[in-house]
Amino acid sequence: MMENFRMPPATTAPAPRPRPRWWTELPLLALVYAAYSGGRLLVRGDVSTAVDHGLRILDLEQTLRINFEHPLNRLLTAHSSVGIPADFAYASLHYLITPAVLIWMFRRHSQAYRRARTWLMTSTMLGLIGFTLMPTCPPRLLAAGHGFVDTMAQYSSYGWWGTEASAPRGMGGMTNQYAAMPSLHVGWALWCGILIWRHGRHPLVRAAGVVYPLITVFVVMGTANHYFLDAVAGAAVMGLGALLARPVTGLANKVGDAAKARFARVSTATESPDVSAGCKTSAGERIPGQRTSSADPTDAAAPGGPPAPADVPAPAGSAAGRAVGGDTAAAAR
Repeated sequence: MMENFRMPPATTAPAPRPRPRWWTELPLLALVYAAYSGGRLLVRGDVSTAVDHGLRILDLEQTLRINFEHPLNRLLTAHSSVGIPADFAYASLHYLITPAVLIWMFRRHSQAYRRARTWLMTSTMLGLIGFTLMPTCPPRLLAAGHGFVDTMAQYSSYGWWGTEASAPRGMGGMTNQYAAMPSLHVGWALWCGILIWRHGRHPLVRAAGVVYPLITVFVVMGTANHYFLDAVAGAAVMGLGALLARPVTGLANKVGDAAKARFARVSTATESPDVSAGCKTSAGERIPGQRTSSADPTDAAAPGGPPAPADVPAPAGSAAGRAVGGDTAAAAR
């Protein structure tokens, strides 16, 4: 019987990590976005270098016959019914849908949220590296002879933006207009679309996950804010960020666990020691100078202890009282 009994194999799967708290996530995301926005401003390169990069991309696309931004830009320029909604989409959707998907993942899919958040932040930082290494002039800022029209400027009277990309009027100096390569508009839209497709339940919701990135590609090229290769680079950055999400998450967990362990050791070391720990008195032992009640039965029974005073009558209901009463009655007889 015992020979056939085998212990079940021990499981080595790590315990699930606790759900992130919004009051820790919000400052983290705000810090990363502030670093990204500040980094875009700090990596402004020389304008002539950015123009050269833009012209090289355009020449390569024309050679490969993939300069799809030309016909799309002409469509939006000729038809305001298409151009104005496209400008609104370019200026607002990535500010609305990306945080909405992030909150949806946090509330409804907490187990997948941490990796999705790390994926987004890692890809964003990779995009910042791309802006640094290759400042690129968008098509709308090229000379007019290259055939592009800035639809954001053409339809600026319909929205809050001015002639400087999607920045509100008078705030153009707070953005880097030469950060076109890669297109994080497309990258973030692809991130949203994949998560919506993967975690959405209703068919219409999953279909929206497919349509949104495609609309974004159409918008960024039609408004002449990005080349087609910018969109391709944005998708590539998100793919690389997805590959790096797991190791980055593991590294972040190790750093967090090490910090918690160090904090716990410091907290333990700073606690005041308990001087009475392990010190106990045995039965019948008294502290010197301690006064005890004469009615304490342990005093009379303790070896070597002083006898109880004789002039103190025992209680009537006690065993000693009954014994005294019995002896008195016997003497009377």
